[in-house]
Amino acid sequence: MTASETDVPAGPHEGEPHPREGLNNRLNWLRAAVLGANDGIVSTAGIVIGAVGATSDRSAIVIAGVAGLAAGAMSMAAGEYVSVSTQRDSELALLAKERQELRDMPDEELAELTGIYVEKGLDEALALEVARALTKKDALGAHAEAELGIDPDDISSPWHAAWASMLAFTVGALLPLLTMTLAAPDIRLWLTVAAVVVALALTGFVSARLGFARPGRAVARTVAGGLFAMTVTYCIGSALGTQI
Repeated sequence: MTASETDVPAGPHEGEPHPREGLNNRLNWLRAAVLGANDGIVSTAGIVIGAVGATSDRSAIVIAGVAGLAAGAMSMAAGEYVSVSTQRDSELALLAKERQELRDMPDEELAELTGIYVEKGLDEALALEVARALTKKDALGAHAEAELGIDPDDISSPWHAAWASMLAFTVGALLPLLTMTLAAPDIRLWLTVAAVVVALALTGFVSARLGFARPGRAVARTVAGGLFAMTVTYCIGSALGTQI
């Protein structure tokens, strides 16, 4: 069979939904969830601790915390949706271009795929055989993965990322909000700080494991950033509370 006789089937990607969520989507919403939880903890802790620096009125602290939680959750969801939608649009555009090239220039695409496998270390004859076999089985999948690094069955989902981010932000924000509002006035500040440090250490550890990085540095950075944010907002709240 010559290169010109090679079929370029549409494969399962033409109009057939894939029922199984892939690794890319799982990592996508896990990343959104971890970042959302971290942002929820830090931003809400900063708000309520800043409020405590300005006033001892429990109602004012609760209002500030709830407003920050609601605004932050919506902002995180919208941000993730826009960001991942842009990524998804780019992936779909690249796949559409690749699909057209497979239809209009099958010989050139086969040669390109063969060249990729030659660059990876296969001899030309074996690379051509592999390229033909993969193209015959799933042309779009083979070319998209080799040329673009995209799995057509595992396109990023903006809705998954948005929901994961919003829910995780809400859960993370509830920790400092509840700790600050339910604890006794004489211990609520330090109890909130302690709870936030523990929670940030956990999110830093999880984010490092997801990224296959060393957890020690990630935990230290996350906790240091949270402590810095709480210190700054408390100082701002104290300064404003003495002047307003």
